[in-house]
Formats: sequence, C-alpha cells, structure tokens
Amino acid sequence: MTPVRTLLLSIGLLLLACGAPLFAQQAADSSTVHVWEMKEITLTATQDYDNPYTDVTCWVELEGPNFSKRVYGFWDGGNTFRVRIVAPTPGNWHWTSGSNQPDDEGLNGQSGRFTAVEWTEAEKQANPVRRGFLRPTPNGHALQYADGTPFFLVGDTWLAGSTWRLPFRDAATSTEYQPGPGIGFEDAVTYRKQQGFNSVSMIAAFPNWDADTNPSTYADSNGVYLRNAWEKFGYDVSDAMGTDASGGSSYWGTFTAKNMRDEYGHLPFEMSDEHEDISNFNRINPEYFQSLDEKMEYLAQQGFVPLLETVRRDVGPSWDAYFDFNESYARYVQYLISRYGAYNIIFSAIHLDWIPDDFSLTANQFNEALTHHRDKYGSMPFGQPVTVLIDSTTYAAFGHDEEVPWLTMHSVGNKPRDHRVARTLEEIFRLDPQYPASNFEPYYTGWDHEINKPGGERPPANSARDNYFARAQMYGSVLSGGLSGHVHGTAAYDITTTGEPDGARPHFWEALQYESATYMRPLRDFLLSEGAAYQNLELARRDVDPHKAPDAPEDGLDGWSYMMRTPDKDLAFLYFEHDSARPTLHGFPPEATYSFQWYHPVAGEWTPPEQIQADKSGTLRIPEFPDGKDRPFNDWAAKIVLQ
Repeated sequence: MTPVRTLLLSIGLLLLACGAPLFAQQAADSSTVHVWEMKEITLTATQDYDNPYTDVTCWVELEGPNFSKRVYGFWDGGNTFRVRIVAPTPGNWHWTSGSNQPDDEGLNGQSGRFTAVEWTEAEKQANPVRRGFLRPTPNGHALQYADGTPFFLVGDTWLAGSTWRLPFRDAATSTEYQPGPGIGFEDAVTYRKQQGFNSVSMIAAFPNWDADTNPSTYADSNGVYLRNAWEKFGYDVSDAMGTDASGGSSYWGTFTAKNMRDEYGHLPFEMSDEHEDISNFNRINPEYFQSLDEKMEYLAQQGFVPLLETVRRDVGPSWDAYFDFNESYARYVQYLISRYGAYNIIFSAIHLDWIPDDFSLTANQFNEALTHHRDKYGSMPFGQPVTVLIDSTTYAAFGHDEEVPWLTMHSVGNKPRDHRVARTLEEIFRLDPQYPASNFEPYYTGWDHEINKPGGERPPANSARDNYFARAQMYGSVLSGGLSGHVHGTAAYDITTTGEPDGARPHFWEALQYESATYMRPLRDFLLSEGAAYQNLELARRDVDPHKAPDAPEDGLDGWSYMMRTPDKDLAFLYFEHDSARPTLHGFPPEATYSFQWYHPVAGEWTPPEQIQADKSGTLRIPEFPDGKDRPFNDWAAKIVLQ
C-alpha cells in the first residue's frame, strides 16, 4: 500500500470513529432523481422534545441551477423529521439542514448532493405531472405546467376523500371498474381518470368531527361552537343530548357528525385535556397524515393535481377561542405545505364555503392568520397556486394583490349557483394584475338544497334537467373568465359510504355515476380544440346581441349566451343555454370570413364546419341552431375560426 493510500485510509478511519455525520450523510444521500420528482430527506433528532410539533422547526437550504431556497420539514413521529424537496431544473443540487434547535446534531449540519435529470417525452406523456408544477400562464388568466404545456382543471369534489370513507387499499383496480358498495380510493380515482378527470378536491382533516353522542352542530358551555359538521343520518342523538337549561350548551339538529378518522381510526390532532370535545391544535398526530400520504402519492402516480384544502371553516371558532389562532393556524398550514408541498397541487388555505357568525371566523381573521404564515414561513416552496374555496368570490371576501399577499389564484363558488356567478368571474377576469380563476363549487347534481336550485327549481337527481344545470355551469363559468378549468360536484361531496343509511345525500358510488361527470371531458376537449389559444381569450359577451333572452332569469340557468374571443378576433368560443335567443355577433373585422362549427356538449361532437362572413360593420349572423330553431331546446356550444 502506498503512503498516500495509507494516509487516506487512516483519515477515513478517524472520521468514522468520530462519527463524521456530515461526510456520512453526503455519501448516503448522493443519488440521481428526475426533475419534479419528490425526494425525501430524513433527519433524526438526537434530543428528545416534549412536543416536537411546536418545539422544533427544521429545514434544508436547497440550492441548484437558478434556485436557492429554504424548504421546511415536518415532524413525522418519534425523533423523525422529514423534508420533502424537488429539483425544478436538471443539474447538480445540494442541501444543508438546519433548525431552531442549534444543539441538536441530528437536525443541523446534515447535507447531501444529488443530480436531477429530465424525463423523456414518452414519460411525460405517460404522466403529465412530470411536466412540472402548475404556474399561471404569462397573461395570468389560465394555468400551465412548468414546461409551458396547458393545464385545464378537470376536477371532482371528494371533500372527505382524505378519510376512511374512501379507504386506500394499496391494491390495483381495473380500468373497467363500475362503482358500487365497498368502493376504495384507487377504484374511484381509476373511474374518474377514465372519464378524463385530472384533479379531485379534498379537505386534509376534520378536527372536532366524530360520530359521538353530540349533534353535528353544537357549542360548549361558553357558547363557542365546536363544529358545524355534516350529519351522520340515521344516528339520532337527541335522547343523549343535554339542554340549554341543564347543560348550558347550544345544539342544532339531532343527528351526530360524520366520523372523519383515517382508515386506522386516527384523528388529525390529539384531543384537548383542558377543553372537552376540542382538538388540541398544538399537538398534531402524524399517523393520521401518514394515511393521507398514501393517497397523495397515488394521485401523483396517476397524473392528478389535487386541490388540497386545510380544514373546513367550522373549526375556526374553537381554534380561535382556546389557542393563539394566528400562530397555531400558521403552524398547521405550514405542516401541510411541508408535507405535501413537493407534490403538484393547488393549495386551498381554508375551506370557506360559508361565513356565518357562529360557525366560522371571518374572512379578515383567516386573512390575518394566513398573512402571518406567509410573513413567517414564506410562500409555497415550489410555486404552486394558493387559493381558497369560497362561498362567493375570493375577491369579494379578501380583496386582491397586496390586500391578500398569500393568494395567487382566485375562485368563485357555493353561492350563487346560477347566472350571477358569471358576473363575479368577469369581475375577477378584469383585475390587474391578472390571476387564474375557477369555479370550485358550482351546481351539484342530485343535491336538494336551497342554494342549489336555479330559479327555484329542484329537478330529480340525475335527470336530464339536473344534469343540464351542471353542464350550463361548466360552460358558463369557463366562458365568463374561469379559464383555469372547472370542478364538478354532486350531492355526495361528503362521501356517504358503505354501511351508512340513505339520508339527505346519496351514497358516493351512486353519485359517481351521475351523467353530469361525463360532460367534463367534452368541456376540456372543446376549449383545447385549438391548442393553447384558449388561454388568450378575452371577455366578449357584450358583443352577443342579445346575450340573454328577454325572459331569462337572473337567478336561473336558462336563456343566456356567452362568448370569449382572442384580441385579434381570429378565434371565438361560444355557449348557448337552453332557450337562449339566436344572436348576432359584433366586433369582428369587417368582411372577414370565418369557419363556424357547432359543438354538442353532451356527446362532445362537432358538426361539419360552415363558412360565414362578417358584414361591413363587423357583424356576424350565426347559423340556426342545429335543431332548426331560433331558440334551442337543448344547449349548444360553438367555435368561430378566422379563415
């Protein structure tokens, strides 16, 4: 052995004897990954902590080509902490760990290197999330993958899909699967994927919810409401309840709440020792989120970009009354971002479907807490959109730009579920700077609820009229400026599942088969029929004359016409509701010749193109509706392309 090799061996043995954690971690971590592929770094604390969730903040400083950022980690039980990262660009990357516990050698000073390589085009086609995390388009109105490929949101609403109600089985399912009792998470994802969906909306956790002896909505002896949960129909707790006179509590309804544990019975937080029936929001349960990990990973493998929400707004009053809300809520938001921020997601910072005085905090209170989060932890580490599922519009609730610095995507939803939502989307579309927008809670097929009755009408579930209302909201929302896409929904958003009786909402597997879901793929195909050109559309409904029939109701979904058009007038997309009036179209180049095609929004089929020409004033007269009438019985879409 040469003297040099002897010296190197001696140094190596000395380092090994001394522990040499930095050298050992670098050697163990050297690897090759794909860009946008999650890489998990495990840190093991050498010290014990009473409450690792609140006591420890850890991170890695991640550096690579044109990237340098702190990425926070999360506690995963015991002495284990994890940091999940991705490399947005190919090349050589390295990281170094740190924490707010400078004496913990397991959390500080660890480091590693890895190389990121591109996916092949075939691999990207097999799974589009490999094209990179979502970004706004250059004009701010739509979404695209990081490589510039258009992303049109085709979403479904599974708000309780994070829980045992849709269990993850780690088992393959057939592409021919038909929904029925015993449905699992993989079954439902596969079924929707075959229909062209690329997203599902889920609330990550439901603190304070459980099937117990309390009603679905109730307050404690201090008058603080603990939950405003979805009812577990068939489980009446009126005999077990106290009364205002004897117990000092307020109740609303007689059914208990739906159980929202994970597949193994875990709750998202420990229950408070100090306050009865309230989660201890300062003591998280990592085991619950380990179950959600499996579902998030499966969605990524299937090419889905989920809309992941934090919690439902009804948990806010107890969180605020008994905890430091701004600090505690910001910590929870960061926990979710740290845990799932290395996935291709749209992040909803709160499920704010309703803002009642008793059952929710105000939009201003959530804005304050979320602004505190951004000031303390920064924005999403890899740039994914941040929004809110809202009861009206995020713009009306929170404002825009500097008024709400954490928000990067606007939404409308929940109410109203009729023509009036078009006006709010148009308002958002005109904002400066421009943000992507979508309707996250439109008309829900099969749901008998007062906010889900266009013009006061409640058709039978899955009837032609019921499904038409859903279709009208799809096309009307997108062609009012919601160019990011659309989220479909049914009355089974709560996922009434196997073993539970029928109630006010259908079983999940029944609603999964409602016809309205089959219209989402044609909606996507319609907008993308000219490639990415739809991203440049501008509002033009006022150039449709008339843009609503004389008897069209403001609070309904009949009789309105929609048009969006590119700035140079070479492309226009139109939608005509049932009973709309055959219009003339204004604002086109004089005497320009266009190809006109009708599109059937149910079948997803085009009629043969017809040639039409603008007159000297730039007015186009469109052909008769395909059913040969000036006021159609069925709705139609259309496309106009300059020749």
